[in-house]
Amino acid sequence: MSVESVRAFFAERAPDIEVIESDQSSATVALAAEAFGVPPSHIAKTLSLRVGEQVLLVVTCGTARLDNKKARAAFGGKPRMLNADEAFEATGHRVGGICPFGLKQPLPVYCDVSMKAFDVVVPAAGSGNSAVRIAPQRMADLVNARWVDVCEVAAADAATS
Repeated sequence: MSVESVRAFFAERAPDIEVIESDQSSATVALAAEAFGVPPSHIAKTLSLRVGEQVLLVVTCGTARLDNKKARAAFGGKPRMLNADEAFEATGHRVGGICPFGLKQPLPVYCDVSMKAFDVVVPAAGSGNSAVRIAPQRMADLVNARWVDVCEVAAADAATS
């Protein structure tokens, strides 16, 4: 799994969406924003979590933070971030490239409402230097995600959205 599995995912489900690669790392929100020329808030970061025995993914805008109280209410238990090895085992993507596309195995995917403020977001695409540009609703539709409100948006972003 990696950028190749993401390319295969889009070739099958949305051939009009192109995986873009940068010569520089996009493994963090700040690096991705610089590499792909967007504000950090437009980066769609994917959090890999465990709630009880269930592994799930939450895609949120780059500057949002998981709100444990909201997440506990939405998911029915306390969320715990997976470590790098657990995330790779669950998704098939290394940290820095984790995304809801081309997964090793089916996982529940949730999209945080924070992304609805943007026409286009830029999630990773399976590697630490790849991404796609996609409308949040289209991303949610392609991965059968459910919309949730589990994050806290930075004050500066809330004022502009």
